[in-house]
Amino acid sequence: MSTLPVVAAVDGSDDSLRALDWALDAARRRGAPLRVVHVRQYAVWAQPDVLVAGAPDPDDDPVLDRVRTRLGDRHEQPPTEYLGVEGAPGAVLPELGSTAQLLVLGSRGRGGFASLLLGSNGMAAARDAECPVVVVPRPGREVDGEAPTGPGPRVVVGLHVDSPDDAALDFAFGEAGLRGARLQVVSAYQWPLQSWAAPGEMIPPKIDQDAVENETRALAEGFLAPHIARHPGVLAEPYVPPGDAAGHLVAASQGADLVVVGRHRRRLLAPARLMGSVTQAVLLHAASPVAVVPPGAVEPQDLPED
Repeated sequence: MSTLPVVAAVDGSDDSLRALDWALDAARRRGAPLRVVHVRQYAVWAQPDVLVAGAPDPDDDPVLDRVRTRLGDRHEQPPTEYLGVEGAPGAVLPELGSTAQLLVLGSRGRGGFASLLLGSNGMAAARDAECPVVVVPRPGREVDGEAPTGPGPRVVVGLHVDSPDDAALDFAFGEAGLRGARLQVVSAYQWPLQSWAAPGEMIPPKIDQDAVENETRALAEGFLAPHIARHPGVLAEPYVPPGDAAGHLVAASQGADLVVVGRHRRRLLAPARLMGSVTQAVLLHAASPVAVVPPGAVEPQDLPED
């Protein structure tokens, strides 16, 4: 059996080089090889039906040459492979996830508009890749709101008690264990509750906020229990605030090592993969790297050797 690599997508931009550094650290922690991939974008209007036009010589690629120079003097570098491909990055990048345990890229590459917080290629990879995708933002991003923090490394994960995502929780516990970090579990609940009554109907009795918070906390602790049993070395701290989940996750991203969110499953009448509004908001605004975990993702993954 051979361990699947951590894949870093690079294009020569500073954003992608920051993602490369993050991927290198992730590969070391996992004891996994590192695969550095540069997707050379062809003229789409010239080759509309081609996904990957070929595999250019990685020894004749200025972007990969820059990466080799950047990594050349690093200590304890994992086995590293360099790969150049041609195609549309928005289509090729998600495909890289089929043979990776983790895909890492910057929030924006060389293309697109300077005002965008997340490029279209990053959004496509986070939405469509088969493995977890980590998007590394630019440094210095400011966020609104405050969340409880503490000393030492911290991983944040969102938990919706009405539809818990075991894949995201599995990944978050594993990442916290690899980093020796506390796991902050954000389980926001809607408040104030919305109540409607037709004319002539009685208004439902007033619901106590403490009761809603306590029920949310109890549900969260119940969902966390089996993960805590599998990861006894990870300190999981439920955080149960009222209001918007996305806002609380973004606030908690300040100073965090990583924020982990799940990706929506396919819907019956929607053949394309979808991402929920919370996941999109966290990708756009979090100050820390964000991991988007697809349903059923496991870590680490192995492939049989040829």
